[in-house]
Amino acid sequence: MTSAFIFPGQGSQFIGMGKDLAESFADAKAVFQEVDDALGQDLSGLMFSGEADDLNLTENTQPALMAVSMAVVRVLQKQGGLDLAKTCAFVAGHSLGEYAALTAAGSFALGDTAKLLKLRGQAMQRAVPVGAGAMAAILGLDYDVVADIAHKASSDGAQCELANDNSPGQIVVSGAKDAVEKACELAKDAGAKRALLLPVSAPFHCSLMRPAADEMKAALAQATINAPAVPVVANVTAQAESDPATIQNLLVDQITGRVRWRESVLWMGENGVTDMVELGAGKVLNGLVKRINPDITVESVGTPEQVEALIEKLSA
Repeated sequence: MTSAFIFPGQGSQFIGMGKDLAESFADAKAVFQEVDDALGQDLSGLMFSGEADDLNLTENTQPALMAVSMAVVRVLQKQGGLDLAKTCAFVAGHSLGEYAALTAAGSFALGDTAKLLKLRGQAMQRAVPVGAGAMAAILGLDYDVVADIAHKASSDGAQCELANDNSPGQIVVSGAKDAVEKACELAKDAGAKRALLLPVSAPFHCSLMRPAADEMKAALAQATINAPAVPVVANVTAQAESDPATIQNLLVDQITGRVRWRESVLWMGENGVTDMVELGAGKVLNGLVKRINPDITVESVGTPEQVEALIEKLSA
């Protein structure tokens, strides 16, 4: 049995996430406090009992989801004796989840990751005026068909690009609002099951994010990045990476680049992975993995009961 640990991205957040972990495990509570201290913000209070509109601001969503994932990891390490290098072959995360994966693997310190993700969210929001960009999920069409639609929907002043290749029949496009809306119309004409605009505050993973990439390049140049304990399967390359300098460059490219999640899961399967464990909030990645490769066993671990069950399995 060869395992991979995977970490969720934006869209998995919900009010109340992490609260039961903090109440059940002192080690989880300590993670949330460390993130709060690093940011000088009561982020955990917002997560546990705040307003959804505030949590959904990307500058809050990004460090919050990472904090929940790392709370799970910390409990598994402290109480389950988890040693990533002995337990799994790869780690991977969806978009911001890649930062959680790298933190779990020891590449980043927790407080540094929280600050980087806060900045990443702010930089992404600054890059495009509110309302000028959009993202849309296209369901039920093949990758090549959606790529052609995005190309046709683009014009000289308004780009539409593939942002997320999530699973067969689930592709997200991103770019200028008019172009994305046109892509939705073309997708429906082409027989898409659904083509719907996403409730996001900026058009992530497209060339409009270039100013954000420049900001993150400067921030990451100052960050301490260690070699991960296990290779990270990067969003941008859909293959394993371990070199800190390469990881730094790929995290910059990730801001404007496509999230190649379908290819990442396929690559891990081709390289021996038989089971995956999603660590953190929700179970979005669980569903995607099942659609991408039904032969891979996948479970989600984000509640105290699920954490206890995995600890039992680890110690068996």
